[in-house]
Amino acid sequence: MLLLFPHSPSRLFPEDLDECQQSRCHQNALCTNTQGSFICQCRPGYSGDGFYCSSERTKTQCEDIRERLLGQTSFNPRGPRPVGQFIPECDENGDYRPVQCFASTGQCWCVDRNGQEIPGTRTDDGSQPYCLPHGTVAPPVGPRPRPDVVLPPGTHLLFAQSGRIDHIPLEAYNMKKQDAKAVLHLPGKVIIGVAYDCMEKMIYWTDISSPSISKASIDGGEPTAVIISDLSSPEGIAIDHMGRTMFWTDSMADRIEVASLDGTQRRVLIDTDLVNPRAIVTDPINGNLYWADWNREAPKIETSYMDGSNRRLLVQSELGLPNALTYDSQSSLLCWADAGTHKMECMNPGRAQRSTVLEGLQYPFGITAFGKNLYYTDWQRNAVVEVDQYAGKELDEFQPQKRANIYGITTAYAQCLPGQNYCSVNNGGCTHLCLATPRGRSCKCPDSGASVGCVEREY
Repeated sequence: MLLLFPHSPSRLFPEDLDECQQSRCHQNALCTNTQGSFICQCRPGYSGDGFYCSSERTKTQCEDIRERLLGQTSFNPRGPRPVGQFIPECDENGDYRPVQCFASTGQCWCVDRNGQEIPGTRTDDGSQPYCLPHGTVAPPVGPRPRPDVVLPPGTHLLFAQSGRIDHIPLEAYNMKKQDAKAVLHLPGKVIIGVAYDCMEKMIYWTDISSPSISKASIDGGEPTAVIISDLSSPEGIAIDHMGRTMFWTDSMADRIEVASLDGTQRRVLIDTDLVNPRAIVTDPINGNLYWADWNREAPKIETSYMDGSNRRLLVQSELGLPNALTYDSQSSLLCWADAGTHKMECMNPGRAQRSTVLEGLQYPFGITAFGKNLYYTDWQRNAVVEVDQYAGKELDEFQPQKRANIYGITTAYAQCLPGQNYCSVNNGGCTHLCLATPRGRSCKCPDSGASVGCVEREY
């Protein structure tokens, strides 16, 4: 609860007085001075009117377990620490911290909202694994695009920064940093993946705070939820603008799915031998799908046809945390950035020859391509970094004013690149899902729902 107490300064002395210097708020409250008034607000974890703040509230599961293991009571607030016993760490809101460590063994691992260990994330050398933030789902807030910001003509970079999506215009291949702005403000959301449909000029994104996939037009208008059910941690997302489908990874459900761009005709493509799938990209012209799995015990980059068939391993050696993945249809190069090896590499998937573009990266998360350049987001630098992939050198970086982790990034082309696949015309003759392959297409049915009259066949 916020209380605002105005006062009436004399008109002869209009200068503002800083009431916060007089310590009018409770010791567990924050005081904000305003023109002619002041605001008292209880700190996180406390409740009250700002003049009195109490920490009396129901303990969370994390707090309850932690205090019980520490032997805390009202008479013995510190208590003896059990020897050899793991004690969970809680954040300021009482939720489990995404990274948990046990000093006695030197191991760290990721946990979900309930404190359960996420398989494949445990480290043995004392280093902290990469863990996505989580916590109590924020109360529903209607996301609104900024009415004064729409994408002007041209090609842009779109990147996610927690509760917003920003854009950077590109001039030739250079970032016009002075013109970078927020396109969408999405309060309370944790946006991971971003994709762009060049035909309808629509931005798609994944959100893990209240797991969902949504979309919004770059010309403004209300964002629309596309998929809101049966999602655990949707992260990577990719669009086949020719077949009018979207693909995404779910790193907790350990599967790759596809659906029509309106969220209907949903189908699981792959749900075996996946541990932490994140980055996913499409090659619509050739009917191929690529994804990266950052499983610490066996990281890998794989590919299949867009119908999920002909799955095969592309890269499995000298990988650490292959967070970022992109495919450039003009050069036919598949490129990735690795937060474990700190390298950026590329390969022609048909030739299986990989080459190092750049070394010494800090903590890359997402990557996209445009012309001769690759652009990646970096958590340590809190920046979008521009790299000349042929010269193998960094050209520029953009640091948003908001200092926070930057997640996925994609290229919003001024117009769709030339080419088509077998699903481009009349949905490939399919009754429902049309999924391209290198030499044809597969007509597939959704796993459930509107499958009446559906016919599955391969061409």
